[in-house]
Amino acid sequence: MKKLFKKRIIIPVLAITFVFGAVGFKSDFFEIAKQIEIFTTMFKQLNMNYVDETNPAELMDDAIKEMLNDLDPYTKFYNEQDVEAAKIRNAGEYSGIGASVRRNKNKITIIEPYKDYPADKAGLKAGDEIVKIGDIVIANFKEDTGELLKGAADSKVKIVYKRQGKEYTTVLTRTKIEVDAVPFYKMIDDKTGYIVLAKFNKKASEQTKDALERLKEDGAERIILDLRGNPGGLLRESIAIVNLFVPKGEVIVTTKSKVKKYNRTYKTRKKPVDTEIPLVVLVNGKSASASEIVSGALQDLDRAVVIGARSFGKGLVQQPKKLTYGTQLKVTISRYYTPSGRCIQALDYWNRDANGNAVRTNESDYNAFKTKKGRTVYDGGGINPDIEISSQKTSDFTRSLIGNLAIFNYATTFYNQNSFASMNDFSTENINYEAFKQSVAASGMDYYETNTEKELKKIMSTKEASDFGNAVSKEYQELLASIEQSKLDALDTYKSQIEVELQNEILKRYFYREGLYQYQLTHDEAIKKATEVLANKSEYDAILN
Repeated sequence: MKKLFKKRIIIPVLAITFVFGAVGFKSDFFEIAKQIEIFTTMFKQLNMNYVDETNPAELMDDAIKEMLNDLDPYTKFYNEQDVEAAKIRNAGEYSGIGASVRRNKNKITIIEPYKDYPADKAGLKAGDEIVKIGDIVIANFKEDTGELLKGAADSKVKIVYKRQGKEYTTVLTRTKIEVDAVPFYKMIDDKTGYIVLAKFNKKASEQTKDALERLKEDGAERIILDLRGNPGGLLRESIAIVNLFVPKGEVIVTTKSKVKKYNRTYKTRKKPVDTEIPLVVLVNGKSASASEIVSGALQDLDRAVVIGARSFGKGLVQQPKKLTYGTQLKVTISRYYTPSGRCIQALDYWNRDANGNAVRTNESDYNAFKTKKGRTVYDGGGINPDIEISSQKTSDFTRSLIGNLAIFNYATTFYNQNSFASMNDFSTENINYEAFKQSVAASGMDYYETNTEKELKKIMSTKEASDFGNAVSKEYQELLASIEQSKLDALDTYKSQIEVELQNEILKRYFYREGLYQYQLTHDEAIKKATEVLANKSEYDAILN
């Protein structure tokens, strides 16, 4: 028995020593083995003895996710389906119906059908609710229902969906879906080229290079690179894209970690396409990670003027680690630093407030750094543009309206009630902002619950609160009403931001994403400013010098 006990302890210790010792990580190996042993025996006893039937897979999945939640939102456990989804995102192609979807409560909502793909050809629209796939009722299915829409090319899938309260049935034939990193590029005028870089998948640098070269052939003497809304992706692709505009051998990003082998310096490795062409990069609060490496490097090297709103502020690098049974751990391994030496991470997940939320770095605590030509730039809160456009900012309030589908749902209602023969018939004046405000107010402002509301509701739901008496209860209700009114007021405070989001969502309904990009060429405030700056050489040079 003693030998068996020793064997059970020594083998995990040796295994853990090998894994962590190989990277120079110092820790109490016995303590790690001890905790693993405790958890294993506890998990076994729980599943064998609990009064009701348990689901070991679900319990373990919840336990792992809860443990990782204490770290940062980017360190994640991937089951087999998650691993395949990650491969698809990076590869830029898969087989399916050609639509982005969202699982919300007991339904799947079509967020955006892609032009000329099966969902679009079958007449599916944004806002349609899929209630059944094949024989599977979505409300009764707990797994990732979005995976049911994927499958081998040329295979068929029958779906039942709802639109405006009515049910419809259709059969779609899945096909290979190409996810372009560069979904749009065009000449704005006879000298200014425009490129939208939407993703950093394996196609990103190749497609950006192709777009750049084609625009130059069409006469482009200056370029706008649009990274707004780009959440990032592959690190190597971001370096390759910067390399299109800067010489070989330039330092683009440095990663620093407690693990020595992850301390690396990444330089450009190829001959550039054009190191002289005037360049503007557009960013906003949804430009993150690889987008910030590109915009930050080009800013630090004084190679581009950055216009828009402060970027998201993700300065953490992740790497997938293979686990057993086809699963993975995507783990944060290091922080990245731009050429000037700044880390633009905005949230500190290692120091949290009383509510357990990550602390945002205050502007007063930002550190100053110098670009190649001596301009002052700062760390700590994303990439701050050289020229800020107020309408490009996204407040927490506006994000909540986007995340909780308030803007999306209004766009669906608008689309069902209005029609436009062509883009020339569309105008922002067609969007009734007062009607939007009324629709949000009618929802009871459940789209945005403040921390104050959450705490108040928590307090008033306790037993002690019931003993406070009617006077306290009345004051509580009045305070909640006051908060509700302040949220209604926020619809006016952030009107310019919200109107941009409404306009973009509505345009996609009628003219697809391509139509949105086409409309923005002549109507978007940031693109107008970028075109103006590029056309004024003295202003462009003054900003970079």
